[in-house]
Amino acid sequence: MDALTFYGLRPTEDPRRWQLPVVSRLLSGMGALFGGCGLGSAIEALERTTERPVVWAAAQFQSFARPPATVDIEVTEAVRGHQTSQARAVGRVDGEEIFTVNAALGRREVDLTGSWAIMPEVPPPDDCPPRQLMDRHRNTIMESIDSRIAVGRPIEELPAAPGDGRSALWVRMPGLDLTEASLLAIFGDYVPFGIGQALGQRAGGQSLDNTIRIAHRVPADWVLADVRVHAVVDGFAHGLVHLWNQDGVLLGTASQSTIVRRHREGDRP
Repeated sequence: MDALTFYGLRPTEDPRRWQLPVVSRLLSGMGALFGGCGLGSAIEALERTTERPVVWAAAQFQSFARPPATVDIEVTEAVRGHQTSQARAVGRVDGEEIFTVNAALGRREVDLTGSWAIMPEVPPPDDCPPRQLMDRHRNTIMESIDSRIAVGRPIEELPAAPGDGRSALWVRMPGLDLTEASLLAIFGDYVPFGIGQALGQRAGGQSLDNTIRIAHRVPADWVLADVRVHAVVDGFAHGLVHLWNQDGVLLGTASQSTIVRRHREGDRP
């Protein structure tokens, strides 16, 4: 299955416009469109409209899209150069703006390359315990993701002492090609997992923004979401996610700011 099929993204008669039905497999635990799926679907629309690969894309979320809504995504290629495009995608439901994604796209042949980030030493996926889903995760995007805790504490061990801001999950979506930037965007939305780990609390976050920067497009059966929470202040959290394949190749980096929220009372694994 490719990303277009997973998202259920539909073209229209206008090549700049796409439709995204909001269905259960694209939802967050809040019952609305998952931020990573909003960004990912916009990336897919941007890449197909411009016929260029995304270099970076940043989403700002203004409102919620809940089923059975359909998000209308309009792509505008503001600048098209010989090798690079600057573009944006705006998602609306019944005229109300849900998200805006700004992006740069393209590919340049330059004989300069390198990668200096360092992957943490973690056990392989088969040696890591599965992450337990909570009641709020039923019929959401989380049921499509196989996730294992590589660095962190299971939910039943929280609350506990604060952590060091570092946590990591092995994640995969069986049957999907994880070389696609529009799918990696889903795994970039894991700062909320790290918030609870950093605070030592049953807490998470609601996305204000998601940004992803694509590095290598290489095969990945599993992706390590290496989460680094930088700060939780005044009810907001800020953090970073490095995305690695099992061979230690950096696939991309993601950053995020969120509204910090405690998990609902009675929400159980």
